[in-house]
Amino acid sequence: MLKILGKAASINVRKVLWTCAELGLAYEREDWGGGLRSTEAPAFLALNPNALVPVLVDGDFVLWESNTICRYLAGRQGRSDLLPDRPRERARVEQWMDWQATELNNAWRYAFMALVRRSPAHADAQALAAGIAGWNRHMGLLEAQLAATGGHVAGAEFTLADVVLALSANRWLMTPFDKPALPRVAAWLARLAQRPGFREHCGNGLP
Repeated sequence: MLKILGKAASINVRKVLWTCAELGLAYEREDWGGGLRSTEAPAFLALNPNALVPVLVDGDFVLWESNTICRYLAGRQGRSDLLPDRPRERARVEQWMDWQATELNNAWRYAFMALVRRSPAHADAQALAAGIAGWNRHMGLLEAQLAATGGHVAGAEFTLADVVLALSANRWLMTPFDKPALPRVAAWLARLAQRPGFREHCGNGLP
């Protein structure tokens, strides 16, 4: 059976759990990180030297980086609906997944640490204002993409790009600051709310 290492509250762990729900995959999950078992423990570092969750263990195969784990699982199950086989369609899905992991994640980091985690190291008012502005600007890019596709992030159909970006959009909605109205994002999340994996792992009250 698959093993997933990481606490269920982690946004990156929840990407993988939602993907497993879409794939109908059984797994065992172990609590690591965030006040639970330390990811600095030698046993964990032997699996992921970055000391970050999640880690996937599939027999003798070990994988880290949440978006890569999601892609691996979809490919493992032959789910070309979630991760297309054709190069252009696949690249579009991966483009938006990579944007989530690099551009969008960096945009929300300061504001989230200040407003949700209450980190003393993130208490600069100007940096917070800049962080909020940047986060809203990036969410505006997602709004424009959804307007262009008329459906989901990478096109008309649901893919892994929707999984990873919905978790980021949920974090944006749940972090307390002034936000612009993004009706396409709101409609997209309402459509995703029909999926059991969304309700359990994204629309579950956690930012």
